Amino acid sequence: MPADDPYIETRDAWVEFPIFDAKTRSLKKTFLGAAGGAIGRNTENVVVIEALRDITLSLKMGDRVGLIGHNGAGKSTLLRLLSGIYEPTRGSATVRGRVAPVFDLGVGMDPEISGFENIIIRGLFLGQTRKQMMAKVDEIADFTELGEYLSMPLRTYSTGMRVRLAMGVVTSIDPEILLLDEGIGAVDADFLKKAQTRLQRLVERSGILVFASHSNEFLARLCKTAMWIDHGTIKMSGGIEDVVRAYEGEDAARHVREVLDEHKSDWSDGVATP
Repeated sequence: MPADDPYIETRDAWVEFPIFDAKTRSLKKTFLGAAGGAIGRNTENVVVIEALRDITLSLKMGDRVGLIGHNGAGKSTLLRLLSGIYEPTRGSATVRGRVAPVFDLGVGMDPEISGFENIIIRGLFLGQTRKQMMAKVDEIADFTELGEYLSMPLRTYSTGMRVRLAMGVVTSIDPEILLLDEGIGAVDADFLKKAQTRLQRLVERSGILVFASHSNEFLARLCKTAMWIDHGTIKMSGGIEDVVRAYEGEDAARHVREVLDEHKSDWSDGVATP
């Protein structure tokens, strides 16, 4: 691996959240059990929620990994570990490369300044220069379809409008590592279709992709391999078809195979869009 290529490596990584009031343990266990968090004790004997346990993985340039699993299984927590938002409480996590997290879309945006100004600020947060972002402003503005709202403070925007703005900025850059969560917010169906095409192009420009999604079709189009996360652990990893078969059964795996064959045919015909 060239010295400047992006890579991700975790070894026996845990993410634990302490419960300081142990008297409420039974209530927390009832509430969090359904969300996939396990109750345990850390090395200091403090009661904790074990959000991730013994995560060991190694990703290099060109890897495209889809994360599957039920809600609360730990997929989003893993994305946050890989982005540096969470640090492992045990084990290690090493990430080299410019990371674009497409899940915490509001990070780096100021509600008191205009949409245009937030385009620059959000771009700087993602490692771009002011000159680079200034060159992209018109294109991003056209994508968002926000018109005159871009001159107004962000606090006047609806949730969907904020997602449009943040999505426009994030998908304008060339990330070395793209961490993508499909549950990125509420936008209308027409805009979501437009955004998916733009996300496809973003994936093609990225060095490494880790994508958490409930859509097997989208995973099959964007990823090369898959990882099944269950109750904070990696239950299985391998080819998308095999992992989906183990998680959801033969019918789901058959649909993945159809999408993979269709996508392969598109590429052989010189078509790169889903």
